[in-house]
Amino acid sequence: MFLRLLLTTALVFAADATFAQGAPERFVAGRHYFPIAPAQPTGAGDKVEVIEVFSFACIHCAHLEPHTQRWKKTMPANVAFSYMPAVFGRADWEVFARAYYAGEALGLAAKAQQDVFDGIWVRKNVKTLEDAAKVYAKYGKTEKDVVAAAKSFAVQAKLNRGKQMIPRYQVDGTPTLIVAGKYRITGASAGGLERMFDVVNFLVAKETAARPAAIAPPASAVPAPATH
Repeated sequence: MFLRLLLTTALVFAADATFAQGAPERFVAGRHYFPIAPAQPTGAGDKVEVIEVFSFACIHCAHLEPHTQRWKKTMPANVAFSYMPAVFGRADWEVFARAYYAGEALGLAAKAQQDVFDGIWVRKNVKTLEDAAKVYAKYGKTEKDVVAAAKSFAVQAKLNRGKQMIPRYQVDGTPTLIVAGKYRITGASAGGLERMFDVVNFLVAKETAARPAAIAPPASAVPAPATH
């Protein structure tokens, strides 16, 4: 009787494991997101890198921004998030890419992100680098500081790197989200801008599960509590 119970229990666990392995995933590669081949290296260390490829000149990016801000408040602790401005050979997009990188270099980007979008699409008074500098200057620097940073070697280097990486990520439009250098998500693939970060969360969990867990030190390596 006991042996029969053990066999029955083993069969149940085996069935559960088989179901888990064969269960359909909520989001499907090639439909909801696209694998990037070859996968690109990341600079996030042990964290899962999430990059939003965007442009201030993109109205869809402006519509995504509130979703981005909400997600950033609840994103997993093991995620490193950053923006990467796209240019696609357009002079106006390069102006706004320089403005973003200048704000980032001066520590103003996070504070001013929504304000720059609003200046372009709501107030409609931001059209040039100098206009963008006025927005950033509201957050603790001068317009001269922002313009100088936008024309600096450091910003040019970031701009050049973005121009190299965006084709490697196989990005052909904005906004696009890149997860772990391996996966690309668009608004169309996710089923709407409001669902893009649902797919991000799924892929972050997928990537986290695929990584080896941190190995705890053996008990002998843990110092014994001090006694008095």
